[in-house]
Amino acid sequence: MVQEVVGALIGVGCAGLVYLAAAVRIVKQYERGVVFRLGRLAGEVRAPGMAVIIPFVDRLYKVNMQIVTLPIPAQEGITRDNVTVRVDAVVYFKVVDAANAVVAVEDYRFAVSQMAQTSLRSIIGKSDLDDLLSNREKLNQGLELMIDSPAIGWGVQIDRVEIKDVSLPDAMKRSMARQAEADRDRRARIINADAELQASRKLAEAAQQMEHTPAALQLRLLQTVTAVAAEKNSTLVLPFPVELLRFLEKAQPGPPAPPPAGVPGRSPEHTAAPAVEGPEESQDDSALTPVRSAADAVSARPAVPAVEE
Repeated sequence: MVQEVVGALIGVGCAGLVYLAAAVRIVKQYERGVVFRLGRLAGEVRAPGMAVIIPFVDRLYKVNMQIVTLPIPAQEGITRDNVTVRVDAVVYFKVVDAANAVVAVEDYRFAVSQMAQTSLRSIIGKSDLDDLLSNREKLNQGLELMIDSPAIGWGVQIDRVEIKDVSLPDAMKRSMARQAEADRDRRARIINADAELQASRKLAEAAQQMEHTPAALQLRLLQTVTAVAAEKNSTLVLPFPVELLRFLEKAQPGPPAPPPAGVPGRSPEHTAAPAVEGPEESQDDSALTPVRSAADAVSARPAVPAVEE
């Protein structure tokens, strides 16, 4: 009799252990438990810790409450300015209502993924290429709003959406590179022209200042000679005033005057014939004319001859 009682107690204990093993569930800190009793939602969402359910009657679903990182596959579309691009993004979301995440939608991850792809294609069609490349913050906010609107009913909250990459065709990349190069060239020419304008104004002011003080021009000339002589070259520039050329032109001796005819005490052989302008003298005068004209032209402009060492 005693053995039968002990055997019954042991059986009841084993059955109790099996019942406890089937009834006790452990919910982790980042999870929430949703219990369905005979197919209907029963009670509140179970908090982290140990949860007890009725075996074979209740069914417990655990929902992860952590932030989920969901990459969006690259979507190809045509922008508002008719440019074909491929854009991929990433979505960060989390479950805020575990009961709705289980009851309202079959698979909230798949639903958020499909909604994100559809919204991304819609954003591509509504935006220009410049907005996709430079104004991503505004597009991220618009994309987040488009995904978050239906996700609220699923018990899901969109934390943020980021556009990762925008792929352009090779022809568009080359066109943009040429445009950027032309823009840089334009800016360089504008800066160069502005520098030339400022330099010309300063030179005009310097010329007006030197006009009142001629010695400043001579000092500037000496500074230029010093700068040229400082370099390693075999050419030395020696400037001299143009008045020196005019002085040399005036100091050039003229043709000798003929002696007077009929001087007493001289024989007819030693008497010089009167000077007659012949064709030879006319030819000499005509030969000297271009030389004098060249001398006048040289004297009319400043000359800086170069003397080789």
